[in-house]
This record gives sequence, C-alpha cells and structure tokens, in this order.
Amino acid sequence: MLTDTILEDDRWARADLPGLAERAAGAVLSHLGIETEHEIAVLGCDDARIAELNAQFRDKPTPTNVLSWPSEDLSAEDPGGDPLEPEMEELGDIAIAFETCEREADEQGKPMADHVTHLIVHAVLHLLGYDHVRDADATVMESLEVVILGKMGLPDPYRESDGPQSL
Repeated sequence: MLTDTILEDDRWARADLPGLAERAAGAVLSHLGIETEHEIAVLGCDDARIAELNAQFRDKPTPTNVLSWPSEDLSAEDPGGDPLEPEMEELGDIAIAFETCEREADEQGKPMADHVTHLIVHAVLHLLGYDHVRDADATVMESLEVVILGKMGLPDPYRESDGPQSL
C-alpha cells in the first residue's frame, strides 16, 4: 500500500478516507511516472487537531482543510519548473480535517468524496515539491490537479461553483 492512514476521527472511516487517499495518491504518482514503492502517512483528524498542527508548524492557530509535510525538499528552483525526483521511500505526511472538508464540500455543492480526493491530490503534489506561492507554480500545480482528477473521472475543482474555493 502506498498510503498508511491513521484515523483519529471515526467519521473518516464512514467517508472511506483510507480508500480515497490510496486512490488519489496512486493517481498522482501514476500520472507523474513515479514508481509506487513510496509511502505516505495520512492522518484523518478533526478541526481541533488540525488547528493544533497548524499552530505548531505554521503559527496559524486555526483549522484548515489539509496540511502536508514532505520528507525532502523537491521544489523546483525556477518558477513553473519541474520538481526533483523523490529519492526517499517516505514521501511525507498529510493531515486532513473532517469538519472543514465537510463544510467546504457543502458550501461548494460537491460530494465530500470528490472534495477530499482533490485535497489529497493537492497534498501529494506538495509532498512532491509542487507549490502555489508563485503564479507560475500555481498554474502548473492547478493544471496537474485538473488533469489527474479528470483521469479519475472527477470534475475540475477550480471551475466556477456556487461556493468559495479554499486550499
């Protein structure tokens, strides 16, 4: 298995986070031509726990939808450039908060599974060195997300919807 999912919040079991995470992470690596001998730890938690993690690692003591911690820095040096290939077996860790994801999915009129899948794809791309700080990098990352999700049969998450987008 590519992902090792730890559920601190039982609602994630009903939402099938382990299955969604495995499928999304596999789709990212497959699309990028990266062999799947890597591992990703996924923590399914609640807003209180992710707020603690966000405060600890980003000095932002508020809930967020998803956080990621890459095992190595694979960032591209040039805006819009390709990140480096991963060398370590462990790609990194992801934490995802149930209440925030559920609220965002409701606000955006999306199925929870689609929104969670998008967030896992987004987080795995972060583990692989993709970012959205610079405009050129954001364009590359968002384009990859759209293509990967499309291959999974899911709609473009950046297409106009009834609610706000947040990542």
